[in-house]
Amino acid sequence: MQLGVAITDTWDFFHEIYAEFQAHHRVSLFAPRTFRLPVFNTRVNRVLFQQDLAAFLKANDVVFFEWSSDLLAAATQLPKTCGIVTRMHRFEMYQWADKVDWTKVDRLILVSHAKRQEFLERFPAHEMITAVLPEAINLGKFHFQPKPFGGNLGILCHLRPRKRVYETILAFAELCRERDDLHLHIGGGGAEGFHEYPIALHQLVARLGLQAKITFYGNVTDNAAWYQNIDVFISNAYSEGWQVSLLEAMASGCYCLAHQWAGADELLPPENLYVTDREFQQSVLAYTALPESERQQRLVCLRQIVEQHADMAQTQVKIRQIVEAVANQKAAGEN
Repeated sequence: MQLGVAITDTWDFFHEIYAEFQAHHRVSLFAPRTFRLPVFNTRVNRVLFQQDLAAFLKANDVVFFEWSSDLLAAATQLPKTCGIVTRMHRFEMYQWADKVDWTKVDRLILVSHAKRQEFLERFPAHEMITAVLPEAINLGKFHFQPKPFGGNLGILCHLRPRKRVYETILAFAELCRERDDLHLHIGGGGAEGFHEYPIALHQLVARLGLQAKITFYGNVTDNAAWYQNIDVFISNAYSEGWQVSLLEAMASGCYCLAHQWAGADELLPPENLYVTDREFQQSVLAYTALPESERQQRLVCLRQIVEQHADMAQTQVKIRQIVEAVANQKAAGEN
């Protein structure tokens, strides 16, 4: 099979899947031509993009769109000449889904049943193209290394309002009044379009007088090593797909708590979920009060969840098989 891959957003969740494709099929990567011209630059590049995308679609049996965003929207405005498979993570649902002609898409992979339900509420006619495959991680990179509780709480994400880091700091400040031996570690750099948010976070910490109890790390380059300093990982966003850093923390031996964003209950047991800040604080205190043996057992259970449901070694094969099924359907239709 000649398989095309189209991707413009991050490759962070795609390297193993791309390698799986390359191991079994002839793979080409979409790379449109661009020119820098003194005049009519935008118009010329738009024409070249459309020509190159149309040619790319015709040259492949199936094209896989990692991220259901701009490239997918553009491709579905062209005549259908190949099979189309795409994976939707989260933001595409709100920025691109209504720009895609879903009648041109053969299979849509969503990362949770909650996201599938959300898609079907908006596009009920396209139920048959949907499949659910959760986000996954390479377990070989995140070794299970549980440790005795040391009072270290952590959050790792791009610093943007959706992640609710500001609210996490406020809840942590109140928690410190009940238990003074805790420390909050905040990993992650600023996000485009939200440059004021990290500034506000630092100002809040200073205003609360918590500089000695909250550490900012900026961009973290070695996630696996960072998790080894964390006892309790916090996922406090109001919206996620399946948060990859949460999966990494679970696999690494961190106890994990999550605000009950849509789909979190597909990943974590009820005792690891909270809604209000007070419930979050109570969850932390309840975990710290457990005997060490019980805490260790809970860490084992979280690792097992990732092994069973979010192992990239299994997910990459399932995605390849979905792509191959579309190719087989296309070939059968041409015969």
